[in-house]
Amino acid sequence: MKEIHVSQIANTVERLCIEACTILSEDWWQAMDKAIAQEESPLGREILELLKENARLAASTSEAICQDTGIAVVFLEIGQDVRITGGSLYEAINEGVCRGYTRGYLRKSVVKDPLIRQNTGDNTPAIIHTEIVPGSNLKITVAPKGIGSENTSGLKMLKPADGKEGIIRYVLEVVEQAGPNPCPPIIVGIGLGGNFEKAALLAKKALLRPLGQRHLAPHIAELEEELLQKINATGIGPQGLGGRITALDVHIETYPTHIGGLPVAVNIQCHAARHAEALL
Repeated sequence: MKEIHVSQIANTVERLCIEACTILSEDWWQAMDKAIAQEESPLGREILELLKENARLAASTSEAICQDTGIAVVFLEIGQDVRITGGSLYEAINEGVCRGYTRGYLRKSVVKDPLIRQNTGDNTPAIIHTEIVPGSNLKITVAPKGIGSENTSGLKMLKPADGKEGIIRYVLEVVEQAGPNPCPPIIVGIGLGGNFEKAALLAKKALLRPLGQRHLAPHIAELEEELLQKINATGIGPQGLGGRITALDVHIETYPTHIGGLPVAVNIQCHAARHAEALL
């Protein structure tokens, strides 16, 4: 059985927090170039170019892409043949978040209580999702999530009779109500199926998929394309100032569900698709 010490986990999370908030992946740059080529509004193209310049500056100076460095969402895929040694796994992750947000000069945005609103001072605790998988590796993905886009997300328990058209109506409703608030062009993560909480988690995980990569199921891939076209026909445009490119992409993840249900969750992400991962 492979052993991984908690100190290695904390060090890795520290590094990933900084990387995720300062460096965007290659698929993002490709998606932005495609968006600029498709955008018909001169102002929209100028905004997209400025977003690219902002990302270039962030990467070259190791400074945050956005002042809202979010709440740290950490996805763990733990191989069933891995043994964590030296202490608590979750404590190690929170230690890594604390050190990463401090060393990286990242804004600390987490409050201890939803009503009392006292800042924890170190951006912990993280939101941690754990999955046990075959093998002897530990995969860690850190996905900081800002609240501007998170506040515009939604979930609805549709009926099976609502079908595909009901899904499309609801997704467009969420996007149109969001308007400029999530700093478009957005990335739209959608969770279909499961139950109330599963749909929300699917929508969040959908945001981790590389931009431009379609779902393996043809009918879901087709729905992603249809939704992307309809969202970009709303005219909201870059930063909500009008144009063709309201969304860079739409990703859908699905799960089996009850015969009487059709849960749909929509998790909106701003243009900066921030996440970083490591395999231990």
